[in-house]
Amino acid sequence: MSSVPASAFLALALILFCIGLYGALTKKNTVIVLISIELMLNAVNINLVTFSKYGITPSITGQIFALFSISVAAAEAAIGLAILIALYRNKKTVNIDEMDTMKH
Repeated sequence: MSSVPASAFLALALILFCIGLYGALTKKNTVIVLISIELMLNAVNINLVTFSKYGITPSITGQIFALFSISVAAAEAAIGLAILIALYRNKKTVNIDEMDTMKH
């Protein structure tokens, strides 16, 4: 058995999620918001793997969900950056406050 308790992993996930939530809610730069969302998704992945290993019935289900979540996060990052590049070409800024409409 591992010498690191489950509470350490849960505390790490909590800290990462809180940092990501703070960044997503307070920052004006779209790239920082996307990175903050990725931090929150990684915190969820840590929770999934932790409960997969330390849960009542340890199984591989949490790890499979974590792999699925990682693939969704990768797709989200690619699509988010593509949308950000398209908006930057039209608006010449990455400030969230100035991106309130899709027209020129």
